[in-house]
Amino acid sequence: MHELVRTNNAVLITAIEALLKSADIPHMVLDQHMSVLEGSLGMLPRRIVVEECCLADARKLLEEAGLAHELRPLAPGTNSSVVKSEMTDDAVLGGRLKLKQKTSGHRVGHDAILLAAATAARSGDRAVEFGAGVGAAGLALAVRCPGVTVTLLEIDPELTDLAAQNIVRSGLEQRVRAVTLDVTALADDFAAQGIGPGSADHVLMNPPFNNSARQNVSPDPARRTAHAADDSILANWTTAAAWVLHSAGTLTLIWRADGLDEILAALGGYFGGIVVLPVHGRAGAPAIRVVVQARKGSRAPLALLPGLTLNDEAGRPTAEAEAVLRGAEALRLTSG
Repeated sequence: MHELVRTNNAVLITAIEALLKSADIPHMVLDQHMSVLEGSLGMLPRRIVVEECCLADARKLLEEAGLAHELRPLAPGTNSSVVKSEMTDDAVLGGRLKLKQKTSGHRVGHDAILLAAATAARSGDRAVEFGAGVGAAGLALAVRCPGVTVTLLEIDPELTDLAAQNIVRSGLEQRVRAVTLDVTALADDFAAQGIGPGSADHVLMNPPFNNSARQNVSPDPARRTAHAADDSILANWTTAAAWVLHSAGTLTLIWRADGLDEILAALGGYFGGIVVLPVHGRAGAPAIRVVVQARKGSRAPLALLPGLTLNDEAGRPTAEAEAVLRGAEALRLTSG
């Protein structure tokens, strides 16, 4: 038997059992009588276990239900091929969006969903996502904002193909498209893809933010492409964003918190009205990310907002974070 989940949350146990039963996956709940014998009802965790033959299906079922964070790590000696495949099918936004993505390389996380939530698009707006990967941020934006059209730009043809598949699977092919294009490509290359100067209302981007000269980078080529770049990337991407955006368009990006000075330097030549939202992984801890929004040609002063905390001191997701990450609510970057 393989341990799937360990928790003392009775409601969660009941919900997971219902999922497994509905999928006809045999399972057992262990230790459910132990807390009664010990006189400490609810204090000792209970374990949900499944046979090896059902482990892959059970883990995938919980991942699709948005419960991947509850899964136990594989026990030492477990045949990893039982649960690993080349692709996974993952649910985000509380199951509103399902994404096909590779098991290796860059994987969709909170950054993409925060980026989409912070992009202040309205029906009829045109948005372009730079470095879209499998399309998580752009598709999350399209799901949250009906009537917005989105173009996903990605340099890797394999990821562009996955993004195109995710567009169709989400039923968004009338409003979202994916193209293989380097953000630093020539204007003629952009034009060949139907993207001209001043053609977008919004650009959203999560550029690679680790410099291999200063930080340890992944040995995995796909992860390295997604996360590592040289010092010129912010300047190059913001220049491209300024070219794509119309005269009052907005740029929204997410970056390392300790790189805020790099963002401000890159934005200075084209953008103003900069709003900065620090993102804290845990209450009381330093910020790990900053979400930054700026308007092309604006001269408004910079505004630093109160931070967004993802988890409380006990490590539980905050209500504010859950509303954005699972509830698909907007993350409003306003200083007023």
